[in-house]
Amino acid sequence: MFDWLKHRGLTTRTAPLRVAPRIARDLHSTAGQYESLHKYLRDRYANRVVLTLAEIEDLLGFSLPDLARLQSAWWNGGEFAGAPSPQSIAWTLAGRTATVNLRAQNVVFERDSDS
Repeated sequence: MFDWLKHRGLTTRTAPLRVAPRIARDLHSTAGQYESLHKYLRDRYANRVVLTLAEIEDLLGFSLPDLARLQSAWWNGGEFAGAPSPQSIAWTLAGRTATVNLRAQNVVFERDSDS
């Protein structure tokens, strides 16, 4: 099929396999009770996904804690006891960052530039 390459002194080569940074993350981590949010964000092609808190609750099948509606720190993915917060694992594994707007009651999940 590529005989014309051989005639010109060229050979076909396969490109080296590259592992995406998202795949290189801790494969043993799971999103736990936030797994449905993780899958939703992972499967979106858009670089930016905006969800209301009510839409997130619909995806999860349960209500977000009161702190999620009152404190932006809940969305910052801060580490508690040396480990990432359970909710932040959902969007981190999906290669996203979260920015909450408590007044508008929505969250912008943007594709992480490292992914």
